Amino acid sequence: MKIDHFLQINGWDEAEQFPLAGDASARRYIRLCSGLKRAILMIDPRGDIPRFAALAEHLRSVGLSAPEVFAQSDDFMLLEDFGDAQFARVIADAPDKEIPLYEAATDLLYHLESQPVPSGLVTATPQLLGEMIEPAFTHYLSMLGVAPDDRAEEITLRLTELLERHLPKETVLVLRDFHAENMIWLPDRDGVRRVGLLDFQDALAGPPVYDLVSMLQDARRDVSEACVNSTLRYYIETSGRTETEVVTAFHLLGLQRNLRILGIFARLAKDRGKPGYMALVPRVWAHIRTSLSAPVAQPLQTLVSDLFPEPTEDRLTSGVA
Repeated sequence: MKIDHFLQINGWDEAEQFPLAGDASARRYIRLCSGLKRAILMIDPRGDIPRFAALAEHLRSVGLSAPEVFAQSDDFMLLEDFGDAQFARVIADAPDKEIPLYEAATDLLYHLESQPVPSGLVTATPQLLGEMIEPAFTHYLSMLGVAPDDRAEEITLRLTELLERHLPKETVLVLRDFHAENMIWLPDRDGVRRVGLLDFQDALAGPPVYDLVSMLQDARRDVSEACVNSTLRYYIETSGRTETEVVTAFHLLGLQRNLRILGIFARLAKDRGKPGYMALVPRVWAHIRTSLSAPVAQPLQTLVSDLFPEPTEDRLTSGVA
């Protein structure tokens, strides 16, 4: 089905169209405006639409703000338009709102931890989480001209062992891309519904704290140290978990997540012609260094530091040249 036909049969063929910035995937988004009506057209050649729709329905059923799905086909979806108040934009305009907004997002995570996990999701076991850092070796290091050698396997093995030993044993719904550009502030709603959710089609069943890491070790914006510390304390108090349990899981999942991100960004830059992602690497590397300094990461400190070079501008730019 072509876009024009999809819009016509759903009554949006005469709407004005305003392309929006996309994410790291092949998806595209267009804002549709017809009089006072607004909607978002999502164009998804990857086939994630049924998954997105099912997860959106689940999230709404447990009292959260996921976009209502107005219509869908194999490649297109019409979604409720939450507007432009991304957390990142709201905080840029009003820095004093950073901690309150992140506390609202933390309330959402705590609420989500108490809800059932929908069936059919991949479970992010320690073994799978360890395997997921493979792009850091095959894409990121290779782009910088570094041969991974046996240390890559040892890093994966040791990280997997640490995750197995220290992660909380319960399983929750992990939204996975839970960061300031995928959260929309909806102040006219109540409670946890004030946080609008986007880009959750890659959700997993996995450990608590994962989305807390995604939010506080953001690859796209610098979360203030005051906000990181305040939000961690707030999560510990709200969840009832011990500080040791939360901080330990936070830094191990931070290593796992950010090593993987290095590889994903390198692949986007090199294979998909998106070199702008290299500008985000120093921030991701800083998150890795922060988590490597945690006592629980001691077995990985030397291995990672010796294998991964500092992401200098020369190295990053020459890698995508």
